[in-house]
Amino acid sequence: MRNVFLFIRRYSNFIFFLVLQILSLSILFRYNKFHEAIFMNVAEDWTGGLNAKYNHIEYYFQLKKTNDQLVAENATLRQQLRENYENPDLPKKIVVDTFKVDSFRQIQKFVYMPAKVVGNTVTSQVNFLTIHRGSLQGVKPNMGVVSPQGIVGTVVNVGENYSSVMSLLHRQYKVVAKLLRGGERGTVEWDGTSPYYVTLKDIPKSATVKKGDTVVTSPTSSLFPGNIMVGTVQEIIDDKSSNFYTLKLRTATNFFSVEYVYVIANTQYIEQKRLEDSTRKKFQ
Repeated sequence: MRNVFLFIRRYSNFIFFLVLQILSLSILFRYNKFHEAIFMNVAEDWTGGLNAKYNHIEYYFQLKKTNDQLVAENATLRQQLRENYENPDLPKKIVVDTFKVDSFRQIQKFVYMPAKVVGNTVTSQVNFLTIHRGSLQGVKPNMGVVSPQGIVGTVVNVGENYSSVMSLLHRQYKVVAKLLRGGERGTVEWDGTSPYYVTLKDIPKSATVKKGDTVVTSPTSSLFPGNIMVGTVQEIIDDKSSNFYTLKLRTATNFFSVEYVYVIANTQYIEQKRLEDSTRKKFQ
């Protein structure tokens, strides 16, 4: 308290000057229409600029909420993609429209769940991502993971609220893919060199391939819907001793900047896996 009094005493003349200045200006602006108009214009410009800056700051802090809403909305839209649905095998194709249809309807095979990436490695030979979604949110091992641009990997370990994803940039990771134009299928894997490139092997030389061609997931995959982006052809390696091409692909997903992903649940995965395993055992 003593310091306050000392401050007032030391700067009393200046404080008294400010009080008189404010008082005189208020009288000037209040009783002089011309000066009042000028003051109001300046005040409006100043408050308008201040409000604009405040709104900009508020908008910045609202970005996370907005981004989360967009991710959730994108997940909802992805649910509606044609590749996520299958029709039962019937002799006639079902067309669902506003008219009466057969009692058989399309079955949603793939369901999308948005998740935030909270951990990611790209410089190792065995790269993984950690996502903030686990068993309590419905995640299970062997679920595919994609980014808005393309495939990311597969869930390999699950906690209650977090899950580990084996990245496409993992030496042991493999996924079936196809050329979008011709439909020829092969296996995508990473050679452990550049995090920007993977290879597509076992493409027959009878296929018409050129640089820039698109490679997507195959509908025969049990982890991903068909036609999810994998990458684009950057180089065609022609081994003269083989009947197959090896294609160098630039990944559709930028693993250095991926922040949000979608976990894909195959609603028929357990049935399909059980049938395939029992069939293998039956003929071993």
